[in-house]
Amino acid sequence: MKPYDPLKRAIDVVAGCVGLVVTAPIQTIVAVAVLKTHGRPVLFRQLRPGKDGKVFELVKFRTMLHPDETRVSDADRLTPLGKALRATSLDELPTLWNVFRGDMSLVGPRPLLVEYLALYSPHQSRRHEVRPGVTGLAQVNGRNETTWEKRLDLDVEYVDSRSLVTDVKILFKTVETVFRRTGISAEGEATMSRFTGQSLTQD
Repeated sequence: MKPYDPLKRAIDVVAGCVGLVVTAPIQTIVAVAVLKTHGRPVLFRQLRPGKDGKVFELVKFRTMLHPDETRVSDADRLTPLGKALRATSLDELPTLWNVFRGDMSLVGPRPLLVEYLALYSPHQSRRHEVRPGVTGLAQVNGRNETTWEKRLDLDVEYVDSRSLVTDVKILFKTVETVFRRTGISAEGEATMSRFTGQSLTQD
């Protein structure tokens, strides 16, 4: 634990609460659009590992249609509305609830899939020493276009270097990244390829 961590949590509580109130009108509009385009449920809910690997329920706006015999891959299921929500990060707005609750932080390693926990090297597992974030160092340094190895290394780098100054820089750079709409997806993928653990080079 770093001296900054209690202040970081206090900032998350205030920002999460204010963010939910301020974005309520936007979230209402997005919710109606998602309901008309994707149907129910409006929210995407999935279990993700948080700090110390503790599992929590992540909430976001749905960006994909339900799978069926004609829509199997993520690329097939991702709608134009979903692409727009991802490009602008509007799909992430409900995640402010996770921040307020303490499941997540505004800044930190992105929460990935539970099944990846067994695939990380000890070095990469250190990403779970802090709360996962809505945005993070990896998200402003390539986002989904970077390799898994680099992405996870950046997560651990953040764990070691986290500070108020670092978080402010990442938040400002996140705004720039969203406006420029860079790194939204890896080449040939709707988002990013699945992590298999095969590229591990560190113990």
